[in-house]
Amino acid sequence: METKTGIDIKVADRLGEVQEYYFARKLRQIDQMNKEGKQVINLGIGSPDRPPHPEVVLTLSEEASKPGTHGYQNYKGHPLLRQAAADWYRKYYDVELDPDTEILPLIGSKEGIMHICMTYINPGDKVLIPNPGYPTYRSAATIAGAEVLTYSLRKENNWEPDFEELEALATQGIKLMFVNYPHMPTGKVPDKALFEKLVEFATEKNILICHDNPYSFILNENPLSMLSVEGAKDVMIELNSLSKSHNMAGWRVGFALASARRITEVMRFKSNMDSGMFLPLQLAAAKALTLGKEWYDHVNNIYRRRRELVYELMDLLGAQYEKQQAGLFVWAEIPKGYETGFELSDEILESSNVFITPGGIFGDAGDKYIRTSLCVNEEKMKEAIERIKNNFSRR
Repeated sequence: METKTGIDIKVADRLGEVQEYYFARKLRQIDQMNKEGKQVINLGIGSPDRPPHPEVVLTLSEEASKPGTHGYQNYKGHPLLRQAAADWYRKYYDVELDPDTEILPLIGSKEGIMHICMTYINPGDKVLIPNPGYPTYRSAATIAGAEVLTYSLRKENNWEPDFEELEALATQGIKLMFVNYPHMPTGKVPDKALFEKLVEFATEKNILICHDNPYSFILNENPLSMLSVEGAKDVMIELNSLSKSHNMAGWRVGFALASARRITEVMRFKSNMDSGMFLPLQLAAAKALTLGKEWYDHVNNIYRRRRELVYELMDLLGAQYEKQQAGLFVWAEIPKGYETGFELSDEILESSNVFITPGGIFGDAGDKYIRTSLCVNEEKMKEAIERIKNNFSRR
């Protein structure tokens, strides 16, 4: 007699080309290694290990203790949070935004990527994503039914788009283009001229740009928003986040910033997808946005010290890197003797119980690279260096 194992229900076709996120799989392997007593040092994921400012935590605690703050909230976010975001953009980016119509709080900017895809993409629409680039751009666009095309970012072009390539791709009819500067994973810092060229291109080709901007305060003295370019609001939506800049990754606080028309359009999807953010969290996030430059200096001083240790680690591996990088990572070219970053990453993990991200997870343009996170304290960094000195042998 056959044993019934369950009903035969297949996943939706939209998931056919979407694989489980690489880090989800890798973390299971690392968890198993840790259960075996190997105490892996994870230099892979950019999750800030330091807490938010004490006043931010205090605000959350005080507001959460009030009896009237636990109900459903407005889908548009609390006015105090939207005003704080508008003030933040004015102060640090020199961008004027209407807090009532041009700012939409999000449960993390990653949510915004999916919201934008679901708002604008019809099955078969073409979407441009950078190679290398954040894997969620591809997966979100694919789930929404897009035909995904890539535009190349190369070291020899200073990790900027090749506009001749973009012109050729645009002949296929592009609807949406993802842009991300300071760029992850390469750490490339933009200048206004690059943003002006992108806005001009999008205007001419009738393409909506989604600019993902969560790294502009990390190891970068001149935060820049694409919205500072004249005419940008007509052709783009910017995403920003408190995850990296304010050590609030687990809090899930982000923003979409755009013209009133675009915010209204995204709200049509978002309001059917989720509910408003927990009010005490919103008020604490508003507090975080009022912090002065001394906060960002404090955060970056920590990352600078850690980055020097990562440089030492890269030198041990024989990896080549540029020092003019922003963000939470160091992007480095693998030494000769290795075909891909995957090969080098696996060898380091197996020999030294240290995990470094292979660049190939960001697209095949990253195959010859590795990416090392700065989100590990100096003691652990030094231990990783010692492990590699003692256990890893370069080819």
